[in-house]
Formats: sequence, structure tokens, C-alpha cells
Amino acid sequence: MSLLTILLFSLFSFITGARNPGAPQQAELIFVGDAMMHQAQIDKAKELGGGKRYNYDDCFTLIAPTVTNADYAVVNLETPLGGGPSYTGFPCFSAPDSYAVALQDAGFDMFLTANNHSLDRHDKGVRRTVEVLDSLGVDHTGSWHNSAEREKKPHVIKNIKGFKVGFLNYTYGTNGIKPKSGAVVALIDRERMKKDIRNLRDAGAEIVTVCIHWGEEYQLRENSVQRSLAQFLKEQKVDLIIGSHPHVIQPMEMEINPATGNNTLVVYSLGNFLSNMKTNDTRGGALARVILERDSNGTAKVKEASYDTFYAAKPSGAGTNYQVVPSWTPSGIPAQQKGWWNTFNNRATGIFNRYNRNVSRWHNID
Repeated sequence: MSLLTILLFSLFSFITGARNPGAPQQAELIFVGDAMMHQAQIDKAKELGGGKRYNYDDCFTLIAPTVTNADYAVVNLETPLGGGPSYTGFPCFSAPDSYAVALQDAGFDMFLTANNHSLDRHDKGVRRTVEVLDSLGVDHTGSWHNSAEREKKPHVIKNIKGFKVGFLNYTYGTNGIKPKSGAVVALIDRERMKKDIRNLRDAGAEIVTVCIHWGEEYQLRENSVQRSLAQFLKEQKVDLIIGSHPHVIQPMEMEINPATGNNTLVVYSLGNFLSNMKTNDTRGGALARVILERDSNGTAKVKEASYDTFYAAKPSGAGTNYQVVPSWTPSGIPAQQKGWWNTFNNRATGIFNRYNRNVSRWHNID
């Protein structure tokens, strides 16, 4: 082999290795559902903070290792950060800033802010939420100070282990509350979504993610509106469609998209992440785990998807707080709540086993 051939081969190996490190190049993304803030959660956090601060330190300690181990993690922040001195739960939410800090400390990189409670504290709450998340240095999308800001940065594109992943976020509505001074929450609008997706691709996104607040509350199956909108998004060549709002889990499906020839994942609802909801199906939620990979041509694709469940445990004694307990750490379930956990998990798993397509459980649970 000549010296020139050796040099050319070395250069080729360096270039392809830099473009496609590892064999093959992969990235892991994690999505969870609704991070709620009901009045009982606020009161407990204040109690544990000695009345001087709102303490959420222990809420996510059991699931944090899984979140932080992922290359990128996304949560739906279903409450404004309205500012003190008073904070409120349902029906008009406003959470302390320390709640967002606790989610960030647990490893979440992206906060979704377009949901039906975005305007619970009106325009001021939208703007303050954006400002707090900016001050924390976390990614967020779904709401803006005004329309000019939205046009300037309508989406987020992140380089996640060499994959350029784009994120968009929309909601079906804001509980009838409308902006009065120009704040913007992204609403489901097919023409606007089509434009945003096209602009996201033009900006260099290899993987397009649409996180969408939709569906009917407390229903364990998606409805025809969700299916129609998912089909529309598939036609726009969206790779990941991640749903929230029903406060219960709904099925997941991953299939080859004829528009791209690659996998598209649809998650109809991830349910609740942390809340004080009390009915069987609202006591927990699901985590969606997505693996991205490059094929031999260097094209970024969704390689596989899996799920697992977790339970939102309520305080079980003095000094305890609400806590997300993953199914793979069942010892974390308070003894008096194991019946609730078993009911929630069995019903959720039954839906997933029956209706999921090509999305299986991540951990093997005895």
C-alpha cells in the first residue's frame, strides 16, 4: 500500500469516525408526562421547608439516576411559575420556582410549557415562567413573551451526542383563558404546525419531535381527534409524537412511516409524572425511552422505543414528601400504598400489552 493510499485511508477514517463515533452512534432520550402541582403538594413542600422555603428535594431521588443517565430528558411542566408569596393548586395552578429547580436537579433538560394551564396566571405567569426557566439555563418551548419572540425562536434544536434533534410543543387550548397583553402559548393549528416543522427541518433538525397536549381526560384510549392529528404529523415526516394531558396513560405505537421509510413513534399519553390525583389510573404514569441511531449511510433514525411505569407516592409519614417511585424500585412504595400501586400498574400494563405496537417494557418486572 502506497504512502498516499495510507494517508487517504487515515483521513477517511478520521472523518467518518468524527461524524459517526462509536459503532454505531446512538443517543438515548427519555420523556415523562405531567408534572403537576396541587395544593396538597404545595402545603407539604412548605411544611418540609419549615415555612421558609418550598422543599421538593426528595420528590425525584429514586428516578433521578435513570433520568440523569439519559442523554436528554423531557418533562411537561403543567403549572406556571407565577411567583410568590402565594401559590395555588387546581383549578388555577402556580408553583414555586423550587419545583422547577428540583426537576432540573433530577436531570431534566427540556421543560414543555404549552398546556391547558399555561395561562392560569395570565400573561404575567407565562412571561415569568419563561424568565425563570431561562435563569435556570434549562431548555424550554411552548410559550413566549410575545409573538416577536416566538418568531425569533419558534423551536429548539439540540445536539444530542451528534444528533440534531428538534422540539416543538403545542396545546389544544388554555381553559378558555386568553392572553391580554400579547403573551403567546402555542396552540394546535395544522397550518402553523406544518410551517414550524418545515422550518425546523430547514434549520438542520435530523429528528423532529412534536410534544402535544391533546386528548380526553381520564380515557385510557386515544380518540379519533388524536389519531387524525397523529396521521397529519406523520405526513409531515415527524419522527417522535409525544402526547400529554389525559392524566392517564394511553397506548404507544412505533411503525414505519411511508412518508419517510423510517420509524415514527406515537405516544398518545404518558399520564401523570407527579401529582396529588387520587383515582386508580391517575396515581402514576409512564416513561418513554427512545434510542436514536445512524444507519450505514449516516442517516439519523429512531431505532427503538420502550416504556416503563412509575407511581406517584403520597407522603407516608412525618418528614416524607410526594415521590416518584419507578416500577423497577418497588421497595420505594410505602407499605400502605402498595394496593394502589398494584392496581395502577396492572391496569396500565394491561393497556400497553393489549394496544402497544412495537413498544415493549424496558425493565423486566417480577
